[in-house]
Amino acid sequence: MNRSTRRVAAALTASAALLLTACGGSDDSKDNDKIAGADAGSEKPASPSPSAPADGAKRPEIKLPKTFQANFEGWTNSDPKLQAILDDGKERLRAGYAAIIASDPRDTALKFYSAGATLKSAPEWVKTYKGLTLKGSVRVFNPQVHVSNEGFGVLFYCVDEAKGYTRNLKTGKVEGTPEGDDPKVQYRTRLDKNAQGVWQTSTVQTDRGGCDQ
Repeated sequence: MNRSTRRVAAALTASAALLLTACGGSDDSKDNDKIAGADAGSEKPASPSPSAPADGAKRPEIKLPKTFQANFEGWTNSDPKLQAILDDGKERLRAGYAAIIASDPRDTALKFYSAGATLKSAPEWVKTYKGLTLKGSVRVFNPQVHVSNEGFGVLFYCVDEAKGYTRNLKTGKVEGTPEGDDPKVQYRTRLDKNAQGVWQTSTVQTDRGGCDQ
């Protein structure tokens, strides 16, 4: 599932600088790859998104097909505020998967969970998958979340694409992570809370090979 979209990631890197500074880190990534992952083709959907949080915002329902699974591990936190960031960050990733499956750069859910730089970058990312769908599964693990002194959320997590594949809709050709490439990608995201109480992802940076596990 490793289509090279470095031109998209390059545009994200600059907007992620503030996020990394807030985390007390520096951008020492070896390979700022594409935003990894996507769900699978246009088959019968399953796995609806969880019920909306108690803030009252009307969140869109996101459905993923049975032919692709996004398995989230350890996405719980005893702090309600941090849990809200985890929930909305998770749904933003799922929305990206659903947009690719539907070949819809203007997907409503993806727009709902995006703000700032990602409102422009997300549709361009979806377009890089034109003519493709996804199958298999990805493992989304090791979430690290906190709220900055300025009040925005910082969420890092890893996606293991080892069992995720792209399938060409015309030829049926299936491709996975190229041999020699690390299938694990670290996502580094910033989330800002809007007036409706939704934590929208405003910047994203990815680092292929940035995960320890």
